[in-house]
Amino acid sequence: MKKIVDYRKLLEVTEKATLAELKSVYRSLMKTYHPDKFPEGEERTEAEHTSKNMIEAYHFLVSIAPETRDQNLAAYTETTTNSNIQDFDFKSQVLTVEFLDGNTYEYFDVPRAVYVKLVNADSRGRFARRHIFTSYVYRSTSRLVATTA
Repeated sequence: MKKIVDYRKLLEVTEKATLAELKSVYRSLMKTYHPDKFPEGEERTEAEHTSKNMIEAYHFLVSIAPETRDQNLAAYTETTTNSNIQDFDFKSQVLTVEFLDGNTYEYFDVPRAVYVKLVNADSRGRFARRHIFTSYVYRSTSRLVATTA
């Protein structure tokens, strides 16, 4: 997905970066581009914009990191196995699935053809368990809302 690639470029990390590496790179870049290091004016405005993008990129990459997914695997498995799909939305190859237990997950790089098959499936839950839940990079958006509220 373009968003993932762009965020990795911004933070200058590879897809194999660990959480510790992400944190180290993020802190280093924030020290360089922190707005307080620049005098008032255009440079400071650009530094504010850059630092906001870096913060967003860092939090996004942490949320999809394999280590993060491993930490939350039990809850994810519980939701995808035992809770039914309440609603779903598809936009720009991102499939957002809301479950009856209140959890919401985003799946990235989902082809439109897979989404169409999901819509037309006799059992959307069964189709999603077989073809979506274990096949695409995902992140919990319900946990993001819970931690930022």
